Amino acid sequence: MVSTTGVFASGPVTRDATSTSPRWWLSDAWQMALRNLRRIQRTPELVMYAVVQPLMFILLFAYVFGGAINVGGVGYRQFLMPGIFVMMVLFSSVAATTVTLAEDMQRGIIDRFRSMPMTRSSVLVGRTLSELIRTLVAVVVMIIMGLVIGFRFHGGFGAAIGGFALLLLFGTAFAWIGAVLGLTAPSTEAASSAGTVWLFPFAFISSAFVPTGSMPGWLRVYADHSPVTVTVNALRDAFERGQFGSAAWQSLIWSVCLLAVFAPLATTLYARRSR
Repeated sequence: MVSTTGVFASGPVTRDATSTSPRWWLSDAWQMALRNLRRIQRTPELVMYAVVQPLMFILLFAYVFGGAINVGGVGYRQFLMPGIFVMMVLFSSVAATTVTLAEDMQRGIIDRFRSMPMTRSSVLVGRTLSELIRTLVAVVVMIIMGLVIGFRFHGGFGAAIGGFALLLLFGTAFAWIGAVLGLTAPSTEAASSAGTVWLFPFAFISSAFVPTGSMPGWLRVYADHSPVTVTVNALRDAFERGQFGSAAWQSLIWSVCLLAVFAPLATTLYARRSR
């Protein structure tokens, strides 16, 4: 039941429609995240997509392409898994956020949220939080599959946790790009294309699956410094050697800068679209 007690009524506490305290903002964001997670629970194909696709990529590259790719000094599966982690988080964060937000806009759900006494930014924060939780489930599945095919965390437990924290920050930053695309797409179909078509060259022109040294010089200039490459390299350093070097700092800077640009932009677009 919708009520002035919050996003979804659950108690007798009343709330002023203009309240913007941190407590209410966090409550709004969490309720929106729960709403999106319930939607995922009722749509099993979303979970299947998040789990099956990374498994297919792992098996495809490890057993079909891996024997033909020379990475030198380390087994291809050790080289591959950080790239799989980054690519799957990237696709999951952007594509899912873009499409589901566009669906809410098209179906008028956002108009219903507008009529509730809730902070506008919490709708988008709840969306990115729910996608972060879904992505975390997919990462756990990828870790298990990676261990099955022989991948190991040689850098230690602490470095592995730090690497995955960096990875989730990277995914969160790109989820806000997905929010901008979803809010500007004229239809769900257009959002589906906008959320995926640019990701393929963006993800593959990187060190995710092959060393950038095999690329033409003009392409390597971009590939060596792309956010995908620096994040993949940061994970390799963490998982293989337990170190966080310049690649980790570059990834962190990329993520923070993207959040600083696209989070306010998405919030502004949402405010305009929900008037």
